[in-house]
Amino acid sequence: MARTGLGSGWTCLFANDFDAGKAAAYRDNFGDDDLALGDVWDLGAGDLPGRADLAWASSPCQDLSLAGARHGLAGARSSAFWGFWRLIEQLAAEGRAPRALGIENVTGLLSSHGGADFTALCAALSGLGYRFGALEIDAAMFTPQSRPRLFVLAVKDTQAPSGGPGGFHGPAVMKAFERLPEALKDRWVWWRVPPPARRNLGLADLLEPDEDAAWLPGTRTERLLSLMAPLHRARLEALRLTGGRHVGTAFRRTRIEAGRRVQRAEVRFDGIAGCLRTPTGGSSRQFVVVVEEGQVRARLLTAREAARLMGLADDYRLPKRTTAALHLAGDGVVAPVVRHLAAHVLEPLLSGAKRAAA
Repeated sequence: MARTGLGSGWTCLFANDFDAGKAAAYRDNFGDDDLALGDVWDLGAGDLPGRADLAWASSPCQDLSLAGARHGLAGARSSAFWGFWRLIEQLAAEGRAPRALGIENVTGLLSSHGGADFTALCAALSGLGYRFGALEIDAAMFTPQSRPRLFVLAVKDTQAPSGGPGGFHGPAVMKAFERLPEALKDRWVWWRVPPPARRNLGLADLLEPDEDAAWLPGTRTERLLSLMAPLHRARLEALRLTGGRHVGTAFRRTRIEAGRRVQRAEVRFDGIAGCLRTPTGGSSRQFVVVVEEGQVRARLLTAREAARLMGLADDYRLPKRTTAALHLAGDGVVAPVVRHLAAHVLEPLLSGAKRAAA
C-alpha cells in the first residue's frame, strides 16, 4: 500500500514481506520482479540494488520494542524493524544509504517503555547521519476510517527545512520530543505538512448496495445488539426514533466490568469506521449497522469495503479468501496518507537535492 500511495512517479527497486498471502497480493498487482518473500533478517545489502531515494518500513506494531532488539529471529516479531535497520547500516557502509526513510507504526511507539523505544529509534537514525521528525496522522482526514498512525520521516545528504511545530505535531509527539537527549533534539526536524483537502466521502459512500450485501439473520443481529452497553444501546434506540437512514459500524470488544471480563459490542454513527484490524478471531471483525425506518440490520464489513477504507481503488486485486484480504487491509498503511507525505515532504526534498547536486 505504500507503493500504491507513492504512485506511478516512483519506481520500486526492492520489496520484502515474510507473509506469503501479502506477497501473493503484491505479485498480483505489481508483478514479482522486485519482490523477495522471506524474513528480513535473511537479507543482506547484496540483495538490494543501487541506491534508493527512499526506504519505507511499515512493520508489526510490536516491533520497535527494545526487548529482543537486534536479536534476529530470537526476537520474533519484536525484532522486525531492527532487521530492516541492519540492512540500512550495511547500505550505509557501502555508501548506498537511502536518501530518505519513511517509518510507519502505531502512535504508542512514542511512549512505549517510557519513551525509551522511540529514543532508541531516533538514536539509530542520528547515528547514520539522518535528520528526522515525527508526525501523528489520523487516516480519517483522508478516508472514513479512524486510524491514527505515527510517521517518522528522515533525510540524509538533503537540506531539511527549519521551523517549529505545527499541523500534525500533537501532544504525544511534543512529549516524545521533550524526552529526547539534547544531542538528538539537535537532529530533529519539525516537518510542516499542510492539511489535506476536506474529505468528501463518508462511510456510507464506500459500502456495497444493500441489495448486494449478506445481512445477518435477525437472531444474530439481536445477539449483537444484546452485547451493547447501555450507552451504546441508548444511542441506537435514539436513532430508531428519529427516522431516516443511519449507517454505522460496530466492533465486539472485551471489557472489564466489576472485575469481570465482559464481551461488548461498541457502535459508532459518526460516518467513520473504526480502525481496521487483522481478523485474528471473530471479535476483530467489524460490522456494518444500519438503522432505517425503525429497523436495525447488521452484517460483516466486506473485504472490498475494507480496501476502500484503506484508500485502495476497486481495481486493486485482493486475495480471494476473505480472511486473507481483511488481513492485508488490517495490516496496511492508508495509501492516500503516503501520497500526501510524498507530495508535500519527500518529493520536494529529494527533487531539490537532485537539482542542487546537478
